[in-house]
Amino acid sequence: MNIFKTMILMALLSGLMVAMGGAVGGSSGAFFMLVISLGMNFFSYWFSDSMVLSAYNAREVSEADAPELYNIVKNLAQKADLPMPKVCVIDSDVPNAFATGRNPDHAAVAVTTGIMRVLDYNEISGVLGHELAHVKHRDILTGTIAASMAGVISMIANIAQWGAIFGSRDNENGGIIGTLATIILAPLAASLIQMAISRSREFDADKTGGEICGNPMYLAKALEKIEYYATHAEPLENSSPATAHMFIVNPLENSTKLLKNLFSTHPPTEDRIAKLQEQAREMHLLN
Repeated sequence: MNIFKTMILMALLSGLMVAMGGAVGGSSGAFFMLVISLGMNFFSYWFSDSMVLSAYNAREVSEADAPELYNIVKNLAQKADLPMPKVCVIDSDVPNAFATGRNPDHAAVAVTTGIMRVLDYNEISGVLGHELAHVKHRDILTGTIAASMAGVISMIANIAQWGAIFGSRDNENGGIIGTLATIILAPLAASLIQMAISRSREFDADKTGGEICGNPMYLAKALEKIEYYATHAEPLENSSPATAHMFIVNPLENSTKLLKNLFSTHPPTEDRIAKLQEQAREMHLLN
């Protein structure tokens, strides 16, 4: 169901792009900026792993540096039939984790020192199972495509805005109403669709992560603890809306209260836990 939902949402993004293209007409400026935007997102896709790891000052560790963490990842990767990813650590007391990389052969998982302090062995296994599920599902690719489409839509909206300011007229393409829809409503709709795609992928990663670690309740208990710190502690240092969707729990949770369900990159944690509990019951791991 979540895969089907993601396909529908991606189709909606594509349709929104086509509609905006019609709204701005055959503007050569729109085409030029579209190419520039796609080029920027292409660069982001190929170098996203090094960029985000650098943004959070993540350091790669070896088996000798962090034997327990490294071996958890190694065992889970083997269970998931995945190549061994890079293992990285972020020096932060805030418990959180994410995966990055353009495909399973170029993947990395990163955890904070806080998560290793707060969670036990099984709970860390649940978290890393979730992150490896993202790698297995190639969710980073899906997220990058969605971000590229949303970026193009925002770029076209900017072109339409400047065109309106300097007196460009495309009355046959919808007049003032079409221009306002292009400038205001389309980028908002694109952002909402992109966030909905992210939420759908989180549910799938939870389910597969529960299977990889062997017990969905490991992940459920970990999410409960991480959510507590996300809502009661200061946000993770250097966290930003551009990378919030990558983490297992939104690191900006404490600063995004209004219209939380609609504008959040993650489903409500209580809903995720409820689904994991149901999965555990189906696996006969929870009474």
